[in-house]
Amino acid sequence: MAISNIDFKAANQRGRAMKRAFPAVIDVRYDRRVSRIVLSLASGLPLHFAPRDVPGLQHARPAELANAQLSPSCLGVHFPHIDTDVYLPALLDSFL
Repeated sequence: MAISNIDFKAANQRGRAMKRAFPAVIDVRYDRRVSRIVLSLASGLPLHFAPRDVPGLQHARPAELANAQLSPSCLGVHFPHIDTDVYLPALLDSFL
């Protein structure tokens, strides 16, 4: 299926709008002490959450959460050991 130039431009505009609306994730780590994933946002706000509260992470072992990677947009986190992604706007929407 080919993507038209109009669709491509519209998708880029939506992406830019999303990046303006949400602060970028600048760091991610798993804190074993408190069993929380910690996201550091560009706004300075730290965001902590329990893996059990996020679909796809609820059964993950600590070792599977330890090597998380930021997405290219910095609006998401990829957990390569369990092939799961967490998208910041959706995460915030589900918690708020």
